Amino acid sequence: MRTTMRRALILMTIAFAFVSGANAATVPVSANISTSVTWTADNVYQLKQQIYVLPGATLTIEAGTLVQSLVADQGSLAVCRGAKIYVNGTVNNPVIMTSSNDTLTAWHEGCNEWGNLTIMGNGLVSASHYGGSPVVVNNEGTIRANTSVPDGLNEKQMEGLTAGYPGDSKVLYGGNDDNDDSGSISYLSLRYGGKVIGLANELNGLSLGGIGRGTDISHVEIMNNVDDGIEIWGGTVNLKYVSIWNIGDDSFDVDEGWRGKVQFGLIVQGHSTDASQGSGVGDNAFEMDGAEDSDAQPVTTACIYNFTTIGQPVHGDHGTAWRDNARVQFRNCIFMDLGERLVQNDNSDGDGGNGYGYNGTLSWANTWTTDYSVTSPVNIGSASPALLYQAQTSGKLAEIKDSVFYNNLFATAYTEADARGVRDAGNNNVTATLMPIQSITRGTPVTKGGRTMVPVTHVIPCAANDATSSVAQAPSDGFFTPAGYRGGFSSTDNWLVGWTAAHAYGMTSSPSCVLNSEMY
Repeated sequence: MRTTMRRALILMTIAFAFVSGANAATVPVSANISTSVTWTADNVYQLKQQIYVLPGATLTIEAGTLVQSLVADQGSLAVCRGAKIYVNGTVNNPVIMTSSNDTLTAWHEGCNEWGNLTIMGNGLVSASHYGGSPVVVNNEGTIRANTSVPDGLNEKQMEGLTAGYPGDSKVLYGGNDDNDDSGSISYLSLRYGGKVIGLANELNGLSLGGIGRGTDISHVEIMNNVDDGIEIWGGTVNLKYVSIWNIGDDSFDVDEGWRGKVQFGLIVQGHSTDASQGSGVGDNAFEMDGAEDSDAQPVTTACIYNFTTIGQPVHGDHGTAWRDNARVQFRNCIFMDLGERLVQNDNSDGDGGNGYGYNGTLSWANTWTTDYSVTSPVNIGSASPALLYQAQTSGKLAEIKDSVFYNNLFATAYTEADARGVRDAGNNNVTATLMPIQSITRGTPVTKGGRTMVPVTHVIPCAANDATSSVAQAPSDGFFTPAGYRGGFSSTDNWLVGWTAAHAYGMTSSPSCVLNSEMY
């Protein structure tokens, strides 16, 4: 009886939110935000074009607020360096940013229906090389070629933003403040985005450029996008509770010296539209670029705990793709149903730079055997490695430990991983015979972009079997939460319930054994 009443209560809450949204007034947003403003839940904010939150201004968005764009308008929202955004959603009243095609109750095949949310900050970035040449930025008339040294002066134009550049700093990210604060985000659902500007110039679901660790990001969902789900360039931003579904390129993509932490996440690979892989059909689950060029500093150095990755078993791509000296630790994770390799050494990102081992940096093999505390003296300048690299506090520079691998059936699924010792006994990984999540339902296979997709129609990602306990767990360091299980979910708490599109569309639900008292 209690379970039935609690379920009825949340359904009533969601229904009330839909009715409230239907009765809300529509507020067109057609001008940049130059003074601080609050968007409230009694209005629907309709983005009419690319909207910038300008330096000095703060945009606050109340719980339950709907931000939309007509497909014809291709509206988008970008927060400049020196501006702030506060997304104050709650578990029962999330903030939703989506297109007018979204019914809010049912999934549809689609993307590129509006832009995205972009945030730009003042954190250090490594952006000295692209297309075989130094990167030159034009910041308010001052021309400077970026360098390979972390001097705090490197800047980069944000992917997908074109208005006012060159000569206008509002589309630039990067600076000298790794503690930069761009605001906070909680309980935000981003759906059906990814405006295409041109070839290889598309908006991601959530774009984060040079964001500092003073910015708080928690409970963010990306549902359907033409390009990457979340892409991070440089900075030190940390994220918690991340859900990424049906992305048209890489689900979680990092580059240009990101040095952050992530805990509690879910990737469900699929397709957003009928297009080629990378433009509508999912590519890599994690794609990790180190620096531009690969001997530059800072270099991507990160730690990821408790992520569940559900791939595409027929024509998916890699679980983790590594490039340009990236150094990332995966711990207490689940990798299942991967179409190809758990570990792929791409070496370089193909933009004219060099890969592992360039100019005295560590080779690919040595990155997996070298202690986290070893930093390169190449291009360090006067920077302090202890200040630059704070995300890793133990282990090796590259590792996958204390994780579960299940149903990865490609012939070479573990070839490179085994060459790097990933499944050696000391790493406490399990190649499981029993499914490590509680349930998954897939639909009829479909051909999209010439590839076979087997869409996930429902999943309860809570831990089961080998995932219910781990050997070690995340440290209690002020960001990480010690959690003695593998994957993004405990056996009893599906934190997707109540605020995500996945729940609203009927693609996930609570475990049958228990309901989370904090949610109901």
